[in-house]
Amino acid sequence: MLGNYARSAEALAEQLKASGVQDKKVLQVIKDTPRHLFIDDVLKHKAYENTALPIGNGQTISQPFIVAKMTEILRQVGVKGKVLEIGTGSGYQSAVLAQVFEQVFSVERIKSLQWQAKRRLHQLDLYNVSMKHGDGWQGWQTKGPFSGIIVTAAAKSLPQALLEQLEDDGALLVPIGEEEQVLTLVVRKGKQFIEHKMAPVRFVPLIAGEISL
Repeated sequence: MLGNYARSAEALAEQLKASGVQDKKVLQVIKDTPRHLFIDDVLKHKAYENTALPIGNGQTISQPFIVAKMTEILRQVGVKGKVLEIGTGSGYQSAVLAQVFEQVFSVERIKSLQWQAKRRLHQLDLYNVSMKHGDGWQGWQTKGPFSGIIVTAAAKSLPQALLEQLEDDGALLVPIGEEEQVLTLVVRKGKQFIEHKMAPVRFVPLIAGEISL
């Protein structure tokens, strides 16, 4: 599936390792995942650069370092089993999660992006991802609770519905803020939610509602 891109994918994984991603499983998945399949033809030459790229509808495919780091953080805090992803986008983060966790549930507000992502995941024989067209702020209550929740767009404040869908000891990873965004880890301990501010980041905004285009 990687074909001529194999060396580029390996170089990307090495670059992420040098940048601080240490989880061997995550690095292997980055090396094995054909990122060029998630990008329009005109940008395929940039597929294995460590940069975010436009995917249409005002959305982007996240920088590989951020994809790897967010996945690594969930593993570091003990997330296992069911993971909820808010913002399917191109499906690249979904593909990485699907190779690391048992089951992934992914919510996307833009219908056309959701369909494209589903097609790409099936191309890669990744069938442990369930997708829903809906409002990411609301999560996917009927499939919860989740061991981990990862949000790939920036929320103005902590989404309350997502906190409620965490299982005990579960972890939510979400960028918080507008002009200045901070990647925030929230761990549930019973009725308490313990926040850890991780790093400054840059994501498209998490917008309420859904689009049927």
